[in-house]
Amino acid sequence: MSIAWYLTLAALLFAVGASGVLVRRNPLVVLLCLELMLNAGNLALLGFARMWGDGAGQVFALVVMVIAACEVVVGLGIVVAMHRLRLPIDVDELRGLRG
Repeated sequence: MSIAWYLTLAALLFAVGASGVLVRRNPLVVLLCLELMLNAGNLALLGFARMWGDGAGQVFALVVMVIAACEVVVGLGIVVAMHRLRLPIDVDELRGLRG
């Protein structure tokens, strides 16, 4: 399979994720769209790793997965804090977390 298919699918996934981040207002959906964008980057990295026959792309993909896991932990923590403080679940209305 050609690298063009991997890159096309990665670009499509990234575009869907970017449009979700820009359009949606729910923080959970924004987090999911960010994950979609990171996975699109992973797909491109794995496609390049396959093309070059090198393991460096796979290592970078693992690093991106670790960063994505950290992003989810912090993001879900913020969403839980928003829910506990009964703040509006809308990223436009959210100005800051007050304790």
